[in-house]
Amino acid sequence: MITRPTSNSDGNRAGAVVFEHVRKNFGTFTAIPDLSLTIEPGTLVTLLGPSGCGKTTTLRMLAGLEHPTSGRILIGGKDVTMLPANERDVSMVFQSYALFPHMSVLENVAYGLESSGLKAREARKKAEEGLAQVGLAGYGDRLPAELSGGQQQRVAVARALVLEPQVLLLDEPLSNLDARLRRRVRTEIRELQQRLGFTAVYVTHDQEEALAVSDRIIVMVEGRIEQEGPPRDLYEMPTSAFIADFMGEANVVACEVLKIEGRDALIRVGRLDHRVPARDAVAGPAKLAVRPNAIKLGLADDAAFAGRIKHAAYLGDHVEYEVETDIGTLFVVDPATERCFEPAARVGIGFENRGIALINA
Repeated sequence: MITRPTSNSDGNRAGAVVFEHVRKNFGTFTAIPDLSLTIEPGTLVTLLGPSGCGKTTTLRMLAGLEHPTSGRILIGGKDVTMLPANERDVSMVFQSYALFPHMSVLENVAYGLESSGLKAREARKKAEEGLAQVGLAGYGDRLPAELSGGQQQRVAVARALVLEPQVLLLDEPLSNLDARLRRRVRTEIRELQQRLGFTAVYVTHDQEEALAVSDRIIVMVEGRIEQEGPPRDLYEMPTSAFIADFMGEANVVACEVLKIEGRDALIRVGRLDHRVPARDAVAGPAKLAVRPNAIKLGLADDAAFAGRIKHAAYLGDHVEYEVETDIGTLFVVDPATERCFEPAARVGIGFENRGIALINA
């Protein structure tokens, strides 16, 4: 069943997005072999993955800049598979912002409205309202060059939003900003999306960015979906070694599932027994993803198995260690900066209750 477009309290429509068995070939190369997904109206969904995974191709097909080789794409229940970009009810925020440097901020925001046939006075009024929505009221007379990178990004978002699209597309929108500004602007984009309730499809290669802004993350590898779900699920319950390592660093080690007890599995790692969510595990050999901050270090006689510090680095609010053990070298992030183990020191190793997950081998 396809969800029809909805309207929120601000009058903006939010449409569902559906890909049905979409395939995309470029000559003899298959970029997207068979993609099926649904994006619910009013949600922000991030397409995430390494370079060449197909996320940008997927976004471009949704925007109408590329057409599928086969399959269907629907927006708000309407089949748009072969429609050109200007006939789709979407707006796009580009990585480069694509602002006209010779136009004022207000003229940039009003441009799309006037091009669609709106009278100049009405277009100007809606553009002023759009700037106010993104916190730039009073900036209309400035040129883009007179704004900071974050402000230019908000102008690009305002220009897209004033067209009241069913879906807003954002292609690596923060890649041109420095780290501190990225954190602030991603928060602003997320707050704006939640307040206005529009559907957004966001493309990035930055895992932290995806975790911070998304209702749902779709991780793509070689044109297929490797795993999808809420940010917490992907981080805390990865289904593969790739996801465990891609969504933040992880130590992937061998373990043995001793038995299943309800929703828990009793596992053994080295000589340490521990309980973790069972998921679909069965008794026998398995793989375990352990986050660096889920490993506890103590004196050598405080834990079931021991290790030796290979490398230590003090980084202000935490210490990073490489620890040699019988199950391999472990990367550890320890917040206990009041004490620091020196290289060659013997340590005891334990696990926290969170940050550990059984994964498919």
